[in-house]
Amino acid sequence: MQTVEGWLNEYGESHQNPTNKFLHWICVPLIVLSLIGMLWSVPVPASFAKLSPLLNWGMIFLLAALVYYFIMSLTLALGMVLLTAATVALVNWVNGLSTPLWVISLAVFVVAWIGQFIGHIIEGKRPSFFKDLQFLMIGPIWLLSAVYKKLGIPI
Repeated sequence: MQTVEGWLNEYGESHQNPTNKFLHWICVPLIVLSLIGMLWSVPVPASFAKLSPLLNWGMIFLLAALVYYFIMSLTLALGMVLLTAATVALVNWVNGLSTPLWVISLAVFVVAWIGQFIGHIIEGKRPSFFKDLQFLMIGPIWLLSAVYKKLGIPI
């Protein structure tokens, strides 16, 4: 299995252009939020709702993602726990708006992916996930690792 540093370095190879990086700082969090929003909107079995109103497919995905991150890096995973809590709070808030969560999430998802592809056109390199779908999970921790680097926090 590749190390977290290996994954981050390989991901970074196709994210060198400043405009592409900038677009990723905007679009990766929006894609995560919108994906969770769409999953949150998928009906769950009644037994889930009885356990908790927050037990839904979005939460299950987030918990599975956290397990993945804990396997990769304890420090990055701890940061992702905080970002996951913020994601849950924001998606739950958007879910209370008059426009259905799935509609908002789908619109944001499409626009954010367009932004990602524009960034890669500018970069002149294909998105990493074309090589390995795991890179879809690396994007968020690649951004977090940049914050850690500025703060002097080891990954």
